[in-house]
Amino acid sequence: MKLVLFEIGGAAEPRPGLLTERGVVDVSGAVAKSYTPQLTMQGIIDGFDRLRGPFEKLAAEAEAVPLASVRLRPPLPRPGKILCCIANYWEHAQREARALNMFLKNPEAVVGPGDTIVLPEMTEPWIFMHEAELALVIKGPAKQVAQKDWRSAVFGYTCLIDVSARGEGRRTWKAGSWLGKSFDTFAPIGPCIATADEIPEPNDVVVRFWNDGQLRHNYNTDDMEHRVPELVEFASTVMTLNSGDLIACGTNHEGLGALQNGETVEIEISPIGRMALKVADPLKRSWERGVYMGADSTNPEAVKRHRPQSAD
Repeated sequence: MKLVLFEIGGAAEPRPGLLTERGVVDVSGAVAKSYTPQLTMQGIIDGFDRLRGPFEKLAAEAEAVPLASVRLRPPLPRPGKILCCIANYWEHAQREARALNMFLKNPEAVVGPGDTIVLPEMTEPWIFMHEAELALVIKGPAKQVAQKDWRSAVFGYTCLIDVSARGEGRRTWKAGSWLGKSFDTFAPIGPCIATADEIPEPNDVVVRFWNDGQLRHNYNTDDMEHRVPELVEFASTVMTLNSGDLIACGTNHEGLGALQNGETVEIEISPIGRMALKVADPLKRSWERGVYMGADSTNPEAVKRHRPQSAD
């Protein structure tokens, strides 16, 4: 099942819906109205066992609005927490897993399908880059979840672009504080939340990302250094995870490239779906398109699985 927040005709507030092959089905009549769209979606996550039956009936029988007639909004407009893995993919000839680590990304940075990534009017971060990632949508409260029980804490999945301001080399601007990851609009998510049953094995899906039609990221999540069960255990050991929190699983850096004014970017993870956003830069800066630090998704090495057999 694919859950969305959507608007029709410039409505003041998004409604919850189901993304189906027939279009978008409004389910707002089946759920308790909350103060904000975020709380509405959290209520759906918490009450999904009860709501699944009514939702399936609506998906099959209720009127559907064509997708072209609605505007999809970020399915979690203001998550309580966005935890992002640092690196976390086997790359090139690397044969030793790095220590698992995460940082917190600003929840206010969330935007959604059809929105615009706005590059900040600052000259110190010298380049702004895309990192396409699979994100876990949490069902909580979850604390000290053992790896074997990880599914109890994962409600579903969504796509996330970890937009990053970088300084010298690949180092994130203001390294140590991770502020370079938290500018407004630097956390696009969507187009929906695919419930956990839609992805039986999250460590075997393909993440793709296009920049003005050029394929940049194209990798399989099987290449994670630390797999999803370990991510859930690690994060829930540090802090309590609540419904609607996100854990972004990291990216394969072999597809990195610059974002710049006027571009259209797209991310796709099947079966979650695909979404597009615009990029705007008030300063109209430009960087060379294509290869960055030897990373190029058009190179066959960038789509090759690098996970060593000893890590299985």
